[in-house]
Amino acid sequence: MPIKYKASDSLKNAFEAAVQMKQPLLLTGEPGTGKTEMARWALEYLQNKYPGRFHEEVLVFNTKTVSRATDLFYTYDALSHFQAANLRNIERTTPAENFISLNAFGEAVAYSRPEGLDPALLQTFGIALPEQPKSSVVLIDEVDKAPRDFTNDLLDEILHYRFAIREIPGFKAQKNPAADIVVILTSNSEKNLPDAFLRRCAFYHIEFPKGQDLRDIVSLHLGGITEQTKAGYDDLISFFEKIRAASVRKSPATAELIAWLKLLQTKGFWSADTARQRQLKEENLSFLIKTKDDLDAVHKVLKQILP
Repeated sequence: MPIKYKASDSLKNAFEAAVQMKQPLLLTGEPGTGKTEMARWALEYLQNKYPGRFHEEVLVFNTKTVSRATDLFYTYDALSHFQAANLRNIERTTPAENFISLNAFGEAVAYSRPEGLDPALLQTFGIALPEQPKSSVVLIDEVDKAPRDFTNDLLDEILHYRFAIREIPGFKAQKNPAADIVVILTSNSEKNLPDAFLRRCAFYHIEFPKGQDLRDIVSLHLGGITEQTKAGYDDLISFFEKIRAASVRKSPATAELIAWLKLLQTKGFWSADTARQRQLKEENLSFLIKTKDDLDAVHKVLKQILP
């Protein structure tokens, strides 16, 4: 699937610096500004720069409020293991590895081909060892959701990239020095992150796109803006920006703009007359506005922003 993301020159510079310094890149910005999609762009960028060196997919860890740093490597489903052992009513031990799954860092370590890993065991985890050590791009999404200890412990995990699986005696693995792990973290700034953690990260704040940057994003997602539709899109984007300015709680993001434009397209916006186009804009505000406070605020100025 093509990457529908446009990285600014300043973001590209921040990413390149993070890779060069072997530091994680922490991205902040409004929800919907493309923080998660940026990781896919980063992988494609590195694949083009270093052909054959990187694993073909971004390895994603979705942070939860109960996440621990060890969860970055693997999870063990103890409940399912217990139930399976009892349901089968067998005396022999049910293998623990059948109930273990590797997570983003664990997969990245495995793809680096560290010494001593049993390929058959990794196949149980759903991992096929590459012929040569592979570097990986790891996305840790919404890191600010996790408990404070998660980010503190994360520093040590990024420093060493090694782990043991307690449920499998003798299992230990550490990243092969021949491969790299490029880490991208996202935060919605719902809570402050520890200073010690921030000092170890490269940082970039993604501003909400405006003007031509926003038009470029629309063109990227909708397959190009022609001379015939340019004026119409300019009007729709201007209307969207006025809705954003009027919102008081949750300003609509680029993802909502794209969905709104696609909806108008399916409803025949481009073939409609001016009166019908105005009606379609107003009728489909629910794709842009998501709270009662914002709806009330927008309705107060709607007559001013709808020609």
